[in-house]
Amino acid sequence: MLSPILAKSDCAACKFCCSFRRTSLWETPVFPAADLPKLQSLNPEARFRPAGSSGHSYTFDLSDAYKTTDPEEEAPCPFLDTTRGCTLPAELKPFECKIWPLRAVRTQGINKSTTNLETSPSTETTQISVALTPTCPAINKVPLKQVRELAASGLGQQILDYAAEHPDIIKEATPFLSNIVFSKY
Repeated sequence: MLSPILAKSDCAACKFCCSFRRTSLWETPVFPAADLPKLQSLNPEARFRPAGSSGHSYTFDLSDAYKTTDPEEEAPCPFLDTTRGCTLPAELKPFECKIWPLRAVRTQGINKSTTNLETSPSTETTQISVALTPTCPAINKVPLKQVRELAASGLGQQILDYAAEHPDIIKEATPFLSNIVFSKY
């Protein structure tokens, strides 16, 4: 989905987004519950845990994958082959992996539909926006203007639409996820 601005060869050489430190487990991708049987048949050793609060999503459980207590140790995605890359077929690859380093994030915004400066003050509402994860080595070589243009060309809306249907992929906006590249409002 980001191929207009990221070369597949850069991503294949890096694989940064396919391993997780204990402090970045919030980044593990979310799978729809319906895909779980297929995922388990592809890798019977992969372990999963519920993700989010909907009860309709899962993420992989890496708790047994760490070999030390070092917080900087990384554990790979159970579907990563270090020589071939992701072993998941395209139809099972999580949406979050397809859009990384972009993320759907919960932000605060002004509710324009209820704002009437003459009769009432504007109200802040929670909205979903698209933020850029700053840790991707390849995206950091791309001008931010190009990332914003790609998001504005339809990808941003596609992410927001998917997030509306699959709220468990929505992350909380933090200083780390504060670079908003697309917002509906």
